Amino acid sequence: MDTPGEMRAFVRSVELGGFSAAARDLELTPSALSKLVTRLEDRLGVRLMNRTTRKLALTAEGDAYFSSARRILIEIEEAEEEVTRFSNSPKGLLRVNTGVAFGLHQLAPALPRFLERYPEMEIDININDRVIDLMEEGADIAIRSGVLRDSSLTARKICDLQRVICASPGYLKKHGTPREPQDLLKHNCISISAAPQLRRWPFATKNGIESIEVKGNVSANNAETLLQLAATGVGIIRLADVIVSDGIRAGWLTPVLADVHQREPLPLSAVYLPGKHKSPRVAAFVNFLVETFASAPWRRGLEVGTRPLATRRQ
Repeated sequence: MDTPGEMRAFVRSVELGGFSAAARDLELTPSALSKLVTRLEDRLGVRLMNRTTRKLALTAEGDAYFSSARRILIEIEEAEEEVTRFSNSPKGLLRVNTGVAFGLHQLAPALPRFLERYPEMEIDININDRVIDLMEEGADIAIRSGVLRDSSLTARKICDLQRVICASPGYLKKHGTPREPQDLLKHNCISISAAPQLRRWPFATKNGIESIEVKGNVSANNAETLLQLAATGVGIIRLADVIVSDGIRAGWLTPVLADVHQREPLPLSAVYLPGKHKSPRVAAFVNFLVETFASAPWRRGLEVGTRPLATRRQ
């Protein structure tokens, strides 16, 4: 009886959406993987999934078994790592969840160096801006920005992000450059649709910190879309420096109101379940994140206002 093997075949089939993808991942033939799942169902005496030629659909019993089986497989991996962590270098699969901006602009370009350092490791990256449940989705690490609300998780801070107001040179040439915060009320300021509070942009004034509630004719559910819209001259954006730094450096974005804008530092953290730091894979990856990004390398040599963005303080 190969219960862990049957479990793994079932879980990976669900995670990857089919037998063919799971078979490739587990280095099996689709027929061999299908037999493992069938054998599991026969042993349990229930149908776990309904199969068609195009997709798999979990039954109620399969949904319940999937959650428990995935948790058990994670615990098996952790137990094996605990035994071998002092004698072996990190190896095996690490599942990482990260936001779109950091994932595309920073993490993906840095990963080749990590994989060169740890050639026996594999990385499965899930890039989206949705806050996930690490246990439910089987993620080892999530990279999140902002204040963490789930006190049951362990977090290690990587760095602070800073927000920047900017627009394309073409937009500023056509509509003028804002010289005072109030000037923004005459401009098209585009923003994240799911976070209306981010339409209030703070500035230092003689009366203290005051906010301007901006308006625009476009909103989007992710920062990457706003970046592309700003690049084509649609409007002014206020986004994290990790997103806009390449555009500013290349000249297709120009910072505005940098001398009075409050950048509101935003912590970027690696988040994982308690005890996961004992895993060599998790420890190696978190250490790499801090080593690589603690200095916010995207700000290096970047001028915003009168001083480099990396050293400027509000």
